[in-house]
Amino acid sequence: MDFLTAQWKKLAIANFEVDPGVLAPFIPAKTELDLWNGSCYVSLVGFMFLNTRLKGFRIPFHVNFEEVNLRFYVKYNDNGNWKRGVVFIKEIVPKPAITLVANLIYKERYETMKMAHSWKKIENDLQVEYRWKCKNKWQKLSIVADHTPREMAAGSEAEFITEHYWGYSKPAGDKTVEYEVHHPRWKIFDIKSFELDVDFGLVYGNTFSFLNQQTPKSVMLAEGSEIEVMDKKLL
Repeated sequence: MDFLTAQWKKLAIANFEVDPGVLAPFIPAKTELDLWNGSCYVSLVGFMFLNTRLKGFRIPFHVNFEEVNLRFYVKYNDNGNWKRGVVFIKEIVPKPAITLVANLIYKERYETMKMAHSWKKIENDLQVEYRWKCKNKWQKLSIVADHTPREMAAGSEAEFITEHYWGYSKPAGDKTVEYEVHHPRWKIFDIKSFELDVDFGLVYGNTFSFLNQQTPKSVMLAEGSEIEVMDKKLL
């Protein structure tokens, strides 16, 4: 049964290759890192929640809002069936009620910050920007892309990043929360340029401060779609 329905739109994604050891403390029990051609990734992702409904109901002032998250990729062997999922280091939203519900029910790591976004079409360019304010310092992820989306290539890096349909979190000890996310295959935009102004140490802690000196291995922009987040279960 779905817990939440919404649209996730204009997903700006910056991918960094990291040492797998950095992520070891964050890996939920019973899961293992999911690698892309032998590389371990973390991704900074900014996007919009639109037309959000909780158990079918629109919550006033919580229908349309930004989210920015830092995540990595895992897989779980469910009786011989590999489920590919994501684990969130932190998810930033502008609404405290969302933070409360997500942390309480799904054992995620949400935090409330002031946020803003901008979408602009200028001639053949699509400009997408997400900003969030951490300890009085604005952070920014901005992308300029071709305005027309295209299909993803099968077996591509973009497919790996966007087609993880499970979420896993680590509430305590050897416990793991699992939930499924339904959405169709997304289209992507060809990137022309990007700007990243983020103090990773400030926002995500000293463990990730090394990303301040690291250039993203790739940057993507996905169109997004309708999504469903299903009820959780404990593994």
